[in-house]
Amino acid sequence: MKYRPLGNTGLSVPVLSFGASSLGSVFREVDPKEGVRTVHTAVELGMNLIDVSPYYGLTKAETVLGQAIRELPRDSFLLSTKAGRYGESSFDYSYDRILRSVDESLQRLQTDYLDILLLHDFEFVPWRQVEEEALPALAELKRQGKTRFTGVSALPLSAFRQALAEPREEIDVILSYCHYSLNDSTLLELVPLLEQRQVGLISASPLSMGLLSERGTAAWHPADEELKRVCLEAAKHCAGKGTDIAKLAVQYATADVRIPTTLVSSASPDNIRRNAAWIEEPLDRELLDEVLAILAPVQGRTWPSGLAEYEEGGDAK
Repeated sequence: MKYRPLGNTGLSVPVLSFGASSLGSVFREVDPKEGVRTVHTAVELGMNLIDVSPYYGLTKAETVLGQAIRELPRDSFLLSTKAGRYGESSFDYSYDRILRSVDESLQRLQTDYLDILLLHDFEFVPWRQVEEEALPALAELKRQGKTRFTGVSALPLSAFRQALAEPREEIDVILSYCHYSLNDSTLLELVPLLEQRQVGLISASPLSMGLLSERGTAAWHPADEELKRVCLEAAKHCAGKGTDIAKLAVQYATADVRIPTTLVSSASPDNIRRNAAWIEEPLDRELLDEVLAILAPVQGRTWPSGLAEYEEGGDAK
């Protein structure tokens, strides 16, 4: 496993990290014992940055992860969780709730500190509350020693531009998803600002929440029909060449040194082993060029998320 520096945190993170959302049975029903084995497999393979949230499985993911990591030396992994989102439409970014949320997460995770704490999907909360309540809560949690580093997660890149408009000691790390994949590489546009602010970057969902799959996209996926159709065409092209598009997507996502780490989520030890093996294999450049050509008409296309004030050109207050 290769490792890269995470901004100015001093942390060294694996190019492929473990997203624990699957432990919450968000994609399929997962036996907690299988989930524990998956976590242990990931850490054994060097995927020792683990990201979770109380939102995933409505606390189930954190609970299962806690069962797994209590059997591991605490210095053998880096632990990231989130606060502020607790359900599909349940957000609470008040100062007191963020503090309580972390105490609850620490109890479920069976540890006494976090390496990283992120505000979850902050684009759904008015910036004024983020700035006046949630960010001060992050600073307090750092002061208490309950987390080493803090930051924010979101979908719209414009939301990060708002958060990073000025240097903030509470934002050491950001987590972006669905913006560095075969069909959307717009995350690179944000890299100069992150480097200027010395902020670490975690990228997630190299398969664009299932867009890059030969099975087709789930009905709930927010992408438009053309984006779904073209991504499916790319997946079938890979299959016709004897390659799973997931392999190409994971290799592509981890190849660029400007992206320190990429999260993949699975509750299957075999899937984790497969992902870890893929990044050790050479990237098929010819196939990559063919797939990028298929995806060119929809390159960078995304979908709306959150409040209008975070939209490109919006007036955040």
